[in-house]
Amino acid sequence: MKQKRHIKIREIIREKPVETQEELAEELRKAGFNVTQATVSRDIKELRLIKVLRDNQKYCYAEPERTSLSSDRLLRIFKESILSFASSENLIVIKTSSGTASAVAEAIDSLNWNEILGTIAGDNTILVVAESKKVVKDILERFEEILR
Repeated sequence: MKQKRHIKIREIIREKPVETQEELAEELRKAGFNVTQATVSRDIKELRLIKVLRDNQKYCYAEPERTSLSSDRLLRIFKESILSFASSENLIVIKTSSGTASAVAEAIDSLNWNEILGTIAGDNTILVVAESKKVVKDILERFEEILR
């Protein structure tokens, strides 16, 4: 239930401005989640949500920068090494330039995304294990964002 709630929280804050924990709790209740303000507070902390100025008017919850790679070097390696993505069920296979898979896997691991259970790297291939097949599309979209 917690994982589904976290996915829904991300969806809510992307779709509309949410200024307070109470607003977020109300949106979750509308979506069928029975939550308290304390639960929402813990979720915000676990998801590492931040408040950002939205539309130059209000400070609203947002996800931290998705490219929270531990260093510029890892980000550069990620961007320069990825050749392709493919997925099946809850698995993502990433093809990289020869010899770079380990560094790219380290970059992915440093993202600390809850939806990714772990990575296994060879020489030019990485296996990313997602927590469920439902989140694979979101992970791939987030990878594409980093590549832009």
